[in-house]
Amino acid sequence: MKPKLVEALSLLAPIEAGLDALLKEGKPIRYDFADGSRLHIDRPLPFLCIYVGPAQGAAFDAVSANASYLIATGFELAGEIARLVATTMHDRCGAFLVIDIGELAEDRFLTDDAPFLPPFEVALASGDTTEEKAALKRFATAASRRDAKYRTPRVGDLNPAACEEPQLSDILGDIRCLTVRFAPIYRIPGGKGTYPALRDLVVANMVDSALQAVSAFLKASQLEPPATHRSLGRRVFIDAVARADRDMDKIASTFDFLLAVTPINAEQAWLEFEAGGFERAPLLLYRPHEFEVSDQKRKLYSVALDHLEDPLLAGLLSEKQQELDLQLSMLAARETPRFAELGRALYGGVEPELASRARGILDKATDLEPKARQKCLGADVVAAAAREMIARYRAAYPDFEASVEIRSDLPAGLLVSRNRLLISRDTKLAPERLLALLSHEIGVHLLTYFNGDMQGLTILRSGLAGYEGMQEGLAVLAEYLVGGMTEARLRLIAARVLACQAMLDGATFEDTFRVVHIDFGLDRRSAFNVVLRVFRGGGFAKDAIYLRGVVQVLEHLKNGGSLTPFWIGKISAHHFGIIQELSARGLLRAPKLEPAFLSSEVARPRLKKAMAGMDPVDMIET
Repeated sequence: MKPKLVEALSLLAPIEAGLDALLKEGKPIRYDFADGSRLHIDRPLPFLCIYVGPAQGAAFDAVSANASYLIATGFELAGEIARLVATTMHDRCGAFLVIDIGELAEDRFLTDDAPFLPPFEVALASGDTTEEKAALKRFATAASRRDAKYRTPRVGDLNPAACEEPQLSDILGDIRCLTVRFAPIYRIPGGKGTYPALRDLVVANMVDSALQAVSAFLKASQLEPPATHRSLGRRVFIDAVARADRDMDKIASTFDFLLAVTPINAEQAWLEFEAGGFERAPLLLYRPHEFEVSDQKRKLYSVALDHLEDPLLAGLLSEKQQELDLQLSMLAARETPRFAELGRALYGGVEPELASRARGILDKATDLEPKARQKCLGADVVAAAAREMIARYRAAYPDFEASVEIRSDLPAGLLVSRNRLLISRDTKLAPERLLALLSHEIGVHLLTYFNGDMQGLTILRSGLAGYEGMQEGLAVLAEYLVGGMTEARLRLIAARVLACQAMLDGATFEDTFRVVHIDFGLDRRSAFNVVLRVFRGGGFAKDAIYLRGVVQVLEHLKNGGSLTPFWIGKISAHHFGIIQELSARGLLRAPKLEPAFLSSEVARPRLKKAMAGMDPVDMIET
């Protein structure tokens, strides 16, 4: 026996002990060998993905993305460990499959004179048992259905004679095995590097196809397959994920984006604008930055995302990294023309359909004020009611430690900053709007912050990239569900959309004010508040997301979607499927709290109406 193998085999005893602890105590196995090999098993599972070779390439990434995998430097060592794991797990799970994933030596279908990009090769082999054949067939079907951007898979049989290295299946004996080899299409021809995005697509395809193959294998083995193959994925965050998530949150915590772009002299700006006959834009003042943007960007991109072993989580963190980069760029460009264009990149423009919907609301909702004029509530009354609502949530979940602050440096209204509810001293609120506004800010924004905080990933409390649209859509829906959506409020939301459109099209502050006041019919102070929000920082496109978000929420409900995943944390509409997968894998827990307004007698018939299908303008009740 080779000396290196003898040394490696001496390590099988601690692995055997680790398997025993896994089965008896639920302790995950993560064992690193001196030669760079690694065994990772986060719970008892009926499969082991194996890669044999150096720690590089898409096959390495695809294998290490799984909940049960082995990276080995040699086939003999891989075979010994695979036999040990297979024997132990077969006894526990009733069946066991080894999936040997590697890369072909070349991308043989690609030629220099190809008139278009040809398919790429995926070669499969398995034993002759019914279970192995079922796994092979499912893998082939799954892999064939996912193209890799410009290249589509062509799945065929693996020719062992064409392989330069030995086959793991040859040394596994009667252990069930599926062998997968794919062309290295992500490598730039000529050895000049790789195409990163293409590599990610190939990895995602291999991981998903392998889990589907395991599901089919279990079914063919007369065992209960999982409800979804995704539930066979990782259930444990490795240290690298937790560290990257924590480092990203530290950077996000150094600045409050909304506060940084919100004027501190809103009341004085109104008086200045009024004194000038509404013809000159007022001077807006902002909080000075407490950090160097360039320093934060350096820290942001020093967060390593290349060893997370989970493509889905790596993707979420990469998206957040890019969003924070864009926010920092906007703060550096505050009060310059670049701010508005960067804001367009962050929040999007105003699409024609959204603008048309906003105009429709302004045409149909004609009452500008509540029917009965009442004395407005001041900041102190609003703060007292907010503290009472927070106390009720805290009674259900003691970690709901939100604070309420009355501030003199904010425009009239309320604002959530992480776990704080900030109330402007200038706030004047109609009594019938109190519950609606608190349900918006506390029942949605604060609730998802604390639910996200208990998930183990801080980006779920601070918000996945692009989360704000869905958050504001849910918050506007909350206003309707508690019976607090007035015509004046809906007109305000619609007017913000068209004010954003005007700003992005190059209109000035005073021109936009005239449109909102004269054309849309808002009173001067309300029109000023709309325009102030839209022009803060140098032109802020965020306010179009309220109407866009509630349209997305209503469409989601109409299509039979559940709201529950949206309470897990701060997520966007396009993350819905990702959240479902993470939940299926056991990485996320059910939300600790659901909004109190959902269970109220007032909300139930309104929610039923929303689920049947409705337009935002239908949220106004006569």
